[in-house]
Amino acid sequence: MDRRHALYEWFRINRFKVDLAATCLLVLLFGPVYLVADRPSLFLISCGLLLPLAWRRTRPVVAAAVVVLVCLVQWAIGAEPVAGQIAVPLVIYATAAYGPAWASRTVLLLGLLGGVMLTTREYSSSAESGIMGLTIGALYTVLIWMLVLVSWTLGDLTRVRRLQLQALEDRTRRLEIEQLQERQLAAADERSHIAREMHDIVAHSLSVIITQADGARYAATAKPELATEALATIAATGRDSLGEMRRLLGVLRSDEDAPTRPQPRLSDLDELLLGFRAARLNVSFEQLGMPRRALPTGAELTAYRIIQEALTNVMKHAGPHARASVTLTWQGRGLELNVVDDGRGAAADPPTGGGGNGLRGMAERISLYDGSLTAGPLQGGGFRVSAFIPYSEA
Repeated sequence: MDRRHALYEWFRINRFKVDLAATCLLVLLFGPVYLVADRPSLFLISCGLLLPLAWRRTRPVVAAAVVVLVCLVQWAIGAEPVAGQIAVPLVIYATAAYGPAWASRTVLLLGLLGGVMLTTREYSSSAESGIMGLTIGALYTVLIWMLVLVSWTLGDLTRVRRLQLQALEDRTRRLEIEQLQERQLAAADERSHIAREMHDIVAHSLSVIITQADGARYAATAKPELATEALATIAATGRDSLGEMRRLLGVLRSDEDAPTRPQPRLSDLDELLLGFRAARLNVSFEQLGMPRRALPTGAELTAYRIIQEALTNVMKHAGPHARASVTLTWQGRGLELNVVDDGRGAAADPPTGGGGNGLRGMAERISLYDGSLTAGPLQGGGFRVSAFIPYSEA
């Protein structure tokens, strides 16, 4: 099975080599017979019909144009049909399967017209006349039309199947990228919750410890027993806080899928955008101005996650042909970032535009740095996510 798949892949990738080999075989089969019969003109016509088949899949329009031109020359000089005429149904099939839609329709019409031109010439100059001649001419025309229609229909079915397979492959790649992004965002959100818990624990514990320590210092001389109680309270609070922090850190360590590399920053945006572009999202990036000073690591992580979430929403809700742009503007007061798309996400999924979990998570993150976030649909279609992170909290 693996060898068969590898052979199929080789045939699919090396289309021109395969078609060239098949063309050479056809020329050897249908060309020399006219040289043996001392008919060089028919040999040239037959080769002129067969040689373009080498480009029937790589350049189907060019191949079809050459075959049509040779057929017109053949009809104009009154040459008889040749064995190389087999190229006509083959090039009709190839153009319908691999060429643009206009070329597919054009070769179909030219094939039907060619059948009429061939039979009209053959039976208008023959000795037969009357009902018998018309009947034979009509029969040959119908047979040629059937051959043309069968070739074109098979080619069109091949085109439909190829486009369906390509769409399925693109959708599979998109779903894989979306699942990866969702897992990363879920993990980042969980770590954000744990970080807030640790912040609350540390802040509360330190407040209690500081208060008790101040009380113990003042009571040490007047009421030593109160100082002892305060010190006991400090010890108990410290032990409880240490236990809570160990528990939370244990949750983090037990996550086997947790990344071990440092948290991403704005300098990692290129890698992020490459991932979305690999998923067939048309996204552009622009950075304006220069930073007056560096943002803290947490603020850069917040900006990175906002861009990641916004682009993930574009892939989910904006439609298959949407385009997005990411703009970072360094101002005197801080960093402004904008993610804009021209899709239909706002109309297709109003809850996301109106404050879904992703947008709420963005707002929670940026509020930690005294920033602001706005998101909403644009007039004429599309969606915009705009955020500002000031230097004041840097």
